[in-house]
Amino acid sequence: MALFDYGSGNLHSVGRALIEAGASVVGTSSIHEAAECDGIVIPGVGAFSSCMAGIRAARGDELIALAVAREQPLFGICVGHQILFASGTEHGVETPGMNVYPGRVVRLDARRLPHMGWNRVWVSAPGSVLDVVDGQSCYFVHS
Repeated sequence: MALFDYGSGNLHSVGRALIEAGASVVGTSSIHEAAECDGIVIPGVGAFSSCMAGIRAARGDELIALAVAREQPLFGICVGHQILFASGTEHGVETPGMNVYPGRVVRLDARRLPHMGWNRVWVSAPGSVLDVVDGQSCYFVHS
């Protein structure tokens, strides 16, 4: 499993969690090395626009496009997942994303943010990877 280092993210924590889960982890900033792995993890901490700038500077946009074209497993964490959408708006600025998924990432319109706590998950489209948590309580941390 490649843990792609593009200058944003808690690489050490994510790497340790993947190892605890049984994965063999290669931390790398090389798109060529990452492309050879069984899957790619895109971590992310920070603003959408700065993470996209880091992805582009590290040629991670090429890596993500290649992974999608080859149907290579790709897992984004936090902003690393958000940048896979068409765009993201933060601080009033809309930034183009990787467009792997349609849609825009926007701030939740809620009185209380961040949202932290247990919620029951109901899957509205059966046949997805989320089937395993249908009807279960899951812990959420997001803003």
